[in-house]
Amino acid sequence: MKKKWYDYLWIWTIIYFVLGFFNILFAWLGMIDFLVPLIFAIVGGNKHFCNTYCGRGQLLRVMGTHCHCSRNKTTPKWLSSKWFRYGFLIFFLAMFGNIVFQTYLVAAGAGSLKEALKLFWTIRVPWHWAYSAGFVPDWIAQFSFGFYSLMLTSTLIGLIVMALYKPRTWCTFCPMGTMTQTICKLKHRKEK
Repeated sequence: MKKKWYDYLWIWTIIYFVLGFFNILFAWLGMIDFLVPLIFAIVGGNKHFCNTYCGRGQLLRVMGTHCHCSRNKTTPKWLSSKWFRYGFLIFFLAMFGNIVFQTYLVAAGAGSLKEALKLFWTIRVPWHWAYSAGFVPDWIAQFSFGFYSLMLTSTLIGLIVMALYKPRTWCTFCPMGTMTQTICKLKHRKEK
């Protein structure tokens, strides 16, 4: 079967993290991965982005299947259960809300720029080489650090469950997938 252009979107995920490693401001490019799936769901009423265009899902598939980094074990049912998916979505949105709140505090002058990544929302990783203060307003940099942390942490979670179970196990509880699925269900209910 001949490969299509979108079969190589996994490279986008690698490019995103490499660019952010050298300049944290590239973290804003990750908003593409937040907005495009929602647009697909709202306009098209489908999860076509998740199933076809998601670079992270493709990267997990390539690493798990082609590079043999996955044990290819059956995914536990609780990881794809409704309570876990929606619980993880709520947690994820709370973490995103915290990023927005911290960005607001910096923009309002009530907080100072924190030049650090946080892996798994708790482990502080100094990131001094990736940003030169004063290049952009501090609130833009603050969002970059928080958002890159969120993207890196969620990718690490995806890599861990990929290694333990099937390659695209992350996709069973991905917050974006849960949101787009909910939007699609609501859209189809309205059309009936």
